[in-house]
Amino acid sequence: MTNIERHQHILEQIEGHGKVHVLDLCKLLNVSSVTIRKDLKTLEEKGLLYRTHGGATAINPYTMDRTVFEKEKLFAEEKSLIARTAASMVDENDSIIIASGTTVQAMAREIVPIGALTVVTAALNVSLQLIKHQNVEILQLGGLLRKSSTSVAGLYAESILSDFYCSKLFMGVDGIDVEYGLTTTNAQEAHLNRKMMNVAQKTIVLADSSKFGKRGFGRICPAEEVDVVITDPGIPEKSAMELEKMGIQVIIVGK
Repeated sequence: MTNIERHQHILEQIEGHGKVHVLDLCKLLNVSSVTIRKDLKTLEEKGLLYRTHGGATAINPYTMDRTVFEKEKLFAEEKSLIARTAASMVDENDSIIIASGTTVQAMAREIVPIGALTVVTAALNVSLQLIKHQNVEILQLGGLLRKSSTSVAGLYAESILSDFYCSKLFMGVDGIDVEYGLTTTNAQEAHLNRKMMNVAQKTIVLADSSKFGKRGFGRICPAEEVDVVITDPGIPEKSAMELEKMGIQVIIVGK
């Protein structure tokens, strides 16, 4: 088989499955892993795929940091439906943590509290959405303010969290890779999210389908450490199945 024929086979596999693994291609094409890696490098240089650890994918798996003002315009309808479902999971007289991101901001907008609600949050935009409710007590975490996300991060915010324990954490992410885990574009924010998970009984992730197969700079946790993922029908079927195999409840809204 010539180089061109191999490259064509690789591209066909990527088109059909979205991603490929080096070892699978070795077996399929009966060549060494060195040959396959050279092929993937050549195809990436031509802009035909993106190399990943152990394989390649059709779309760029790495997310870039964007401001909340840019993000809130993306997948707005899907985020609204996800937010509404998440807000319905807030119980009477609940104590919850809301992390940062445009989807959790949309969730805060949808919350209609029953009884007294206590909210611990890192995000200024979340606090501004909830401040209109007289029966919501807001504990705003302090620390270094990230202008791109309008939320705080750092050791000061983390130290305050150790004084609380809440029923649920509602968390947005920049990437969900079933093999690598949940990520965000900022390492400090990822570390704070991890601390939030440690003081919450249940972790609920709000993520539109564009986040699947993506990786950010900061790793929050392995996928199996979350309890619920709320997303939209665009989620890859394989990702949904793999998450459910881990015992994670996958809620798909807007079907």
